[in-house]
Amino acid sequence: MPGTITLALSKGRIFDDCLPLLAAAGIAVTDDPEKSRKLILGTSLPGVRVVLVRPSDVPTYVEHGGADLGVVGLDTLLEHSDDLAACGLYVPVDLKIARCRISVATRADFDYAAAVQQGSRIRVASKYTQIARQHFADKGVHVDLIKLYGSMELAPLTGLADAIVDLVSTGSTLKANHLVEVERILDISARLVVNQAALKLKREPLRQLIDAFARAAG
Repeated sequence: MPGTITLALSKGRIFDDCLPLLAAAGIAVTDDPEKSRKLILGTSLPGVRVVLVRPSDVPTYVEHGGADLGVVGLDTLLEHSDDLAACGLYVPVDLKIARCRISVATRADFDYAAAVQQGSRIRVASKYTQIARQHFADKGVHVDLIKLYGSMELAPLTGLADAIVDLVSTGSTLKANHLVEVERILDISARLVVNQAALKLKREPLRQLIDAFARAAG
């Protein structure tokens, strides 16, 4: 829709954490995604709408113009590309919401420190293969990466992998599955990501939104 500003969000924690930021920008979402089956939601601000997509799809929608801007975790951005500018993506604001971290975890009886010091090859399961590959390459550790999409904790328990690289919030899931966090790789929070071409075409309304998000994020 020409002239319409489209914001890509994902359901769950990021959507919930974004509501106060949107409110600070004078925007209220007019539908509850938990009660509505709509994927395009109206807002109280004429000309601004929200599209609901999978978290991993937010950068793709913004990159290819399906959305003008979006909110997405840094982990997803780093997996999307190691050169966001080349994808036409501009990341102006750390929104400081949906905080967590990416860490390495293993069984409690696995000597991770010895394994990486000896330079032995270890098997690592992760959804975040780009982040894991870069982390271990920087350490000079040889790894066999196994791509998984869920139930990451099972990998060390079944012998599929020696370690996992995954998001950690409280650590309770690791503890419940008798795993320990052995190395913190990166702190994660949600970022505002903007289509660079849209910023040129819709500069004034997009800049107002970006500034409002930045003020609300502090």
